[in-house]
Amino acid sequence: MISFLSGTVHRIAADHLVVLTYGVGRKVHVTPDTLAGTRHGAEIELVTTLVVREDSMTLFGFGTEDENHTFEVLLTISGIGPRLAMAILSVMGPDELAAAISGQDATALTRVPGIGKKGASRIILELENKLPKFAATASAPALSFGGVNQQVVDALVGLGWKEPQAAEAVQDVVSELGPDAGTSTLLKASLKVLGARK
Repeated sequence: MISFLSGTVHRIAADHLVVLTYGVGRKVHVTPDTLAGTRHGAEIELVTTLVVREDSMTLFGFGTEDENHTFEVLLTISGIGPRLAMAILSVMGPDELAAAISGQDATALTRVPGIGKKGASRIILELENKLPKFAATASAPALSFGGVNQQVVDALVGLGWKEPQAAEAVQDVVSELGPDAGTSTLLKASLKVLGARK
């Protein structure tokens, strides 16, 4: 089982990366947020899950343990395969998904392509018993930031940035956008700040 991957970004595609490790290129499916922060030739570290089927072995990579854990929990839900789980994580992060489940917000889940109201209600029903896992992940205290801010810092570190620079960029973005900005918004804005400082 491959649970962690570290290497150099060799190729960037629409939904995956090829990461070069010791002369071997590994294809890793990632979320749009991870792709957006990736640079060709950059060093990258990903938490991964290997999905094994009869006719395939597919590697999925994430910038944080939270995302990877959420992906694995989603795979335990009937009717949710790897691609739909990735689609969910592309639209909402672990904290937003936890909020949707606890708030019985089926409409939030219908923003995901391929999920209708009936499917969203079923997902909420099946995830309710597993919600404590999500809640613990989403509300874990961060260093001196706050849950969402620390998740963004962790994601940036996973994408190859040094933690002090990542933390400084996130603080600058939060000061500009306010404390209520979502994870995805903070991540994209922080990547722009870091890119401008290179």
